[in-house]
Amino acid sequence: MKDIKKILFALDISENAEFTFEYAASMARAFGAEITVMHVIHRQTDLRDYYVPHISFEDTDRQIDEAAAKLTADFCERHRDDFQDITGINEVGVPHERIVEKAKELDASMIVMGTHGRQGFEHFIFGSTAEGVVKNAPCPVLTVRPQKAQ
Repeated sequence: MKDIKKILFALDISENAEFTFEYAASMARAFGAEITVMHVIHRQTDLRDYYVPHISFEDTDRQIDEAAAKLTADFCERHRDDFQDITGINEVGVPHERIVEKAKELDASMIVMGTHGRQGFEHFIFGSTAEGVVKNAPCPVLTVRPQKAQ
């Protein structure tokens, strides 16, 4: 098996993020790998050319960026005792594209990410970030399905 030196963990905003991270953490411990935690902000629509009274899109974007930065920093800080080599980054773009690009840029050995487990019509409407990453990733991808309620 190839040595795993760099793990890119795709952080989504879900209740399963910690559960999914345990898989990345297990791999990092086993191989002595560093972990990069990445959160992607997906700005789905640009409405700047439309007049909407009392709404500043720049302020909204700034608030979203600040909240995402705090989310990622807090997540990394919670795990800093276990992993000194943990880094957090935020990107803006289409999640599967940015994750694949960052994996190439970092020369990641593995990507670990959750999947929402959508099927049928819901999958058709919302698509699958995990599917886009798996199809285009330059390295192995470990996808973790949501933890079922006990």
